[in-house]
Amino acid sequence: MKRFFAFLIALAAASGIALANPATPAEKVAQAAPKAAPAKKEPLDINTASQKELEALPGIGEAYAKAIIKGRPYKGKDNLVERKIVPEKTYDGIKDQIIAKKLPS
Repeated sequence: MKRFFAFLIALAAASGIALANPATPAEKVAQAAPKAAPAKKEPLDINTASQKELEALPGIGEAYAKAIIKGRPYKGKDNLVERKIVPEKTYDGIKDQIIAKKLPS
């Protein structure tokens, strides 16, 4: 009977250790591996982007998106501020996410 209880105690202790660290060796390797950097997104071309794509930019709603489309073509992305299409504060929030590619003649 003592052996049976000793066995149960040993089994409970072993189970407790397993429950405290349930990760398998493969999971441990995956947890230790460095996370891959998210893929860098290509800048949005303000000369060709759709209204929906423009509206996805922070601070750009329907009115600004329509104004950007109406003001095309742009020689440079800074034309948005120069032509007073968007305020400078809004431009500062999106300038790293946009580009103005030159359109073919």
